[in-house]
Amino acid sequence: MKFGIFYEHQLPKPWSEGLEEKLFQDALDQVELADKLGIDYAWEVEHHFLEEYSHSSAPEIFLAAASQRTKNIRLGHGIRQVIANYNHPARTAECIATLDLVSGGRVDFGTGESSAILELGGFDIPVESKRQQYLESVEQICNMLAMDPYPGFDGQYFSMPCRNIVPKPVQKPHPPLWVACSNRDTIKMAARLGIGALTFAFVDPLEAQHWVDEYYSIIKSDECVPIGHTVNANICMVTSFSLHHNRAVAIERGLEGFEFFGYALGFLYGFGIHKPGRTDIFREFQAARNAKLVESPVEVGESLTGERGGIGTPDDMREHLRKFERVGVDQVTFIQQAGMNKHEHICESLEIFAAEVMPEFKSRETEREARKAEELAPFIGAAMARKQYMKMPKDDDIPVFPALGRSVVEGDADLTKKAVG
Repeated sequence: MKFGIFYEHQLPKPWSEGLEEKLFQDALDQVELADKLGIDYAWEVEHHFLEEYSHSSAPEIFLAAASQRTKNIRLGHGIRQVIANYNHPARTAECIATLDLVSGGRVDFGTGESSAILELGGFDIPVESKRQQYLESVEQICNMLAMDPYPGFDGQYFSMPCRNIVPKPVQKPHPPLWVACSNRDTIKMAARLGIGALTFAFVDPLEAQHWVDEYYSIIKSDECVPIGHTVNANICMVTSFSLHHNRAVAIERGLEGFEFFGYALGFLYGFGIHKPGRTDIFREFQAARNAKLVESPVEVGESLTGERGGIGTPDDMREHLRKFERVGVDQVTFIQQAGMNKHEHICESLEIFAAEVMPEFKSRETEREARKAEELAPFIGAAMARKQYMKMPKDDDIPVFPALGRSVVEGDADLTKKAVG
């Protein structure tokens, strides 16, 4: 099993000068530490306008900075918003390839569309067409990364002329492809598209079993038709994270932050009413949490023995992860930076995890990976045979584009037409 750390860059109010800078610098220190400890992945989300919940609006910059402070850890867009109004597909292809080059081929390309009205409305993306826009963009981004030149595209939601998209990534034909999944329907979609499932739903191992079984049954079926130029058959689950040898300390340090993560997610995506620059989600969270504790006080003993996912002692974490391992989850990624969680506590938890929990799972990883690769090889081969590739133009069919100066000198009447072919 592989392990990752995940960043929303949460910053609950109240804010003061220098807090955002500290948040990002602390996160870079954490990624550097995780790399030294042997953690496999660092995932960074892309969100816009989601105050307090996520200040991660330019993940390619953060990941590029992290690439220069690390050697082995894979750097995942978890995810990049790929719809054209967020990021033009050609710009996404350029950013992914550039990050792959500066990191030495360590990029994983997670994709998404968002379901937050603040984001969709901010970029004028209709809710009813966002899935179709997502699918159109992902397929063309993969073509841009893999083809030389890219023949051009006249789609329903974006168009562009023939161009050679440069640079090209280290990983050929493109970095491993993932999609954000929040329910079983998107898990099934990921499998049908032949891409990894980044599951941002906090499910218990019993429910995870159903997700894993459905995902891999589709990967092995005729339903799997890759949207990219490779198949990335993997499921990643997220979990809470706070470790200490004293369970009570782990809970005190990590539980409230994780609860804020869930509350802010629900507020911005489900039940909240947001006034930009004025709503205080953390204050509302604290009021709701305090009211709940008054109505249903939790005994200390109950809080120490209840199911808390990845919050607890090393023994608690081992048992938690064994359950995911038994049902076939490929990677577990930790929500370690949430709410008011402190940098030093995050680092301490990572060090405890690497020293006392991770070795058991790493001892079984090589054999598990080899067994999985052998089992899936014929199914992946069959899936790739079903893919319909974009046709590469013959040399004589590649258009030519006179430079603007030449067109002006020659008196061309329609310079716009010359630019687009």
